[in-house]
Amino acid sequence: MKKIVLTGACGNLGSALREPLSKMAEELVSTDIAAAPAKLLPNETYVRADLAEMDQIGPVLEGAQMVVHFGAIVDEAPFEQLLGPNYVGAYNIWEAAHRHGLRRVVYASSVHAVGLEATNAGVDTDTPHRPDTFYGLAKCFAEDLGRMYWEKRGLEAVCLRILSCTPEPQNARALGTWLSYGDLVRLVQRSVDTPTVGFTVAYGVSANTRAPVSNHKVGFLGYEPVDNAEDWAEDLFGKAIAPDPQDLAQMRLGGPFASVPLGESGLAGIKKMSEGKS
Repeated sequence: MKKIVLTGACGNLGSALREPLSKMAEELVSTDIAAAPAKLLPNETYVRADLAEMDQIGPVLEGAQMVVHFGAIVDEAPFEQLLGPNYVGAYNIWEAAHRHGLRRVVYASSVHAVGLEATNAGVDTDTPHRPDTFYGLAKCFAEDLGRMYWEKRGLEAVCLRILSCTPEPQNARALGTWLSYGDLVRLVQRSVDTPTVGFTVAYGVSANTRAPVSNHKVGFLGYEPVDNAEDWAEDLFGKAIAPDPQDLAQMRLGGPFASVPLGESGLAGIKKMSEGKS
């Protein structure tokens, strides 16, 4: 490809994707609301832009074949705070992609789009939306937007319902939900280089023995994770909080996001869980 655009390029996951994506196109254009990274790759340019402002983000997509859209507020927050970057920003990306004739949007969705499903429910890529927060609702909005733009305008999309993407699994819940950075890269690469995808939903999860979600219906993507959180099981169970079948944070896919009041941070709950606190 001639050009790939990466949004959210200064975030933890965006930073991990810059170099791999730069090898898949002649030009990588990275963008974020933050200042440029200290060092750019040889074929990388950087544009500082606000996702919520079409006149800023729209022109960045001109001449691209694909956009890998990872830009967003990545925690639960009041709806008014999420509205611009997470809701309007998603619309701006899809609409700009359509206007500039892109082939595909690869979108960082989230398990929080189905976060109120039970962990043991056998969730797969056809499971209907069941968001746990305003943050999860934004992912549902963007997924539905992606399906509509495919069916009405022929713009392909791969929506990646990422679970827990960290360098190492952080708590007992992550024995099922962990996505390693290496597997994240493999998943995004397959989402970019698979010849045709139409509209596709896939889960961002490693090859965990205890994975609570299944990608068996989207094998055509060719995503083959190699890492397994089970390697950390003994240590993580030693730090785990006491099991409680009444605790939504333990029993639902969204973890602490499933139990926090709307508008309040879910990441704070994940931190407590990682510290072995209820």
